[in-house]
Amino acid sequence: MTYQFVPTVKVENDNCTYTDSELVTKYTYKNSVVTKESNGSFSIKPKTEDYEFKVDLKVPKLGVMLVGLGGNNGTTFCAAHFANKHNIEFNTKEGVVKPNYYGSVTQSATIKLGIDEEGLDVYAPFNSLLPFTNPNDFVISGWDISGINQYDAMVRAEVLEYDLQQKLKPYMESIKPLPSIYYPDFIAANQDERADNCYNRKGTEPASTKDKWAHVEQIRKDIREFKKSNNLDKVIVLWTANTERYSDLIEGVNDTADNLVNAIKNDHAEVSPSTVFAIASILENTPYINGSPQNTFVPGILELAEKENTFIGGDDFKSGQTKFKSVIAQFLVDAGIRPISIASYNHLGNNDGYNLSSPKQFRSKEISKASVVDDIIKSNEILYNDKTGRKVDHCIVIKHMSAVGDSKVAMDEYYSELMLGGHNRISCHNVCEDSLLATPLIIDLIIMTEFFSRVSYKKAEDSASAYDKMYSVLSFLSYWLKAPLTRPGYEAINGLNKQRAGVDNFLRLLIGLPALDELRFEERLK
Repeated sequence: MTYQFVPTVKVENDNCTYTDSELVTKYTYKNSVVTKESNGSFSIKPKTEDYEFKVDLKVPKLGVMLVGLGGNNGTTFCAAHFANKHNIEFNTKEGVVKPNYYGSVTQSATIKLGIDEEGLDVYAPFNSLLPFTNPNDFVISGWDISGINQYDAMVRAEVLEYDLQQKLKPYMESIKPLPSIYYPDFIAANQDERADNCYNRKGTEPASTKDKWAHVEQIRKDIREFKKSNNLDKVIVLWTANTERYSDLIEGVNDTADNLVNAIKNDHAEVSPSTVFAIASILENTPYINGSPQNTFVPGILELAEKENTFIGGDDFKSGQTKFKSVIAQFLVDAGIRPISIASYNHLGNNDGYNLSSPKQFRSKEISKASVVDDIIKSNEILYNDKTGRKVDHCIVIKHMSAVGDSKVAMDEYYSELMLGGHNRISCHNVCEDSLLATPLIIDLIIMTEFFSRVSYKKAEDSASAYDKMYSVLSFLSYWLKAPLTRPGYEAINGLNKQRAGVDNFLRLLIGLPALDELRFEERLK
């Protein structure tokens, strides 16, 4: 059967060429190289470079493997998939609810195309520009240290309405997670009673941290068998399991790809479960996304991903409080207001909060939440300099309170300096259902990672050369992540608007549209 993508959004220019299987686009990238002189002046040199991009238009049969399949996020992800796939309506005290993917950019957001003849903005669904995978078509599996089936895990999570749980039961109870690995030193001791489904543990015996390379090989085997048994074109692995403590970075252990592989083979204590999963995925040329804040991607992982030409992305889902913080902080600094302190308090009652009640695991989360304003501060040397100070006093507290369940309560205070000794205080109180915010991010991360794997490029001057894949670290995913992973040597972009603009403009250029601006000359010029 011949596959043919029929675009619903098509640009009338000579930059794009569609065939039955691919889209080829010519694009001139424009930027400015700035040199700051010693006297404070700036020297700017415009830079242009011509590229040719190619998009494979065939949407593959995609498998998704979640690490932490039986957790709150994992069960909510499966539930959303089945509810939407089978159009399951359910009753609540407020009436009948139809399934949807609200909170997902790829499924529920729009993107600006341009203006109509009257100068009014025209928007199209985000997923109408190019062919993306449909979350209803996902084939789902994964690992969990807890062996109960997805229905029982969904009930345990206490995220979804009872009527929906019952209607999902026939679909959920047939899914049981694969055995995972459990290294007790990396997660809170209070998780031990859940760890009954592990390669390296029998019953309630102490978990073995030996044979870590055998764990890598077992995970690789799991990926291959899942792909083969379901006749899949691609598989993506995503970590949505417990937050781990940070791994110590040790020269000769996890600083290079070879050293890290040797460390695993020697069962080094600083090799975490998430790093084992990452190594296995990379060696299987399977994209790996880290949805928790620990430093899974030690330098050795970055080197291995580049060597194997495998995509990775992370770290930590950016769902509620942190996403809001990246917007508010950007607003204040862009307005010339100087935030001097940000106090963030959270309490939640799900298992994530239970695990984070351990100090080492909390420290991982604290680091990812604190870094969200770093690039915003660096953007304004008027507000933040050697005289005024280059940091914001940033305090983060997370407490576990079982009574609130999955409804995380976040309270923030932004305290800022105004002109002539004045001050401004913004206080926010946000209650969100944590897993129902995080799950759409998982969907988007999977869909966008798969899409980027179908994009290749070459410089126009290398017209005779073959197309190349994008760089292994998918920094375009930063919109969905608290502590964006970037290419070594480059600084992360945390401002939410900048992150989204990067994604939108990349999609626009692939279909032949220029980067979006808001000059609006139709309105402003005579």
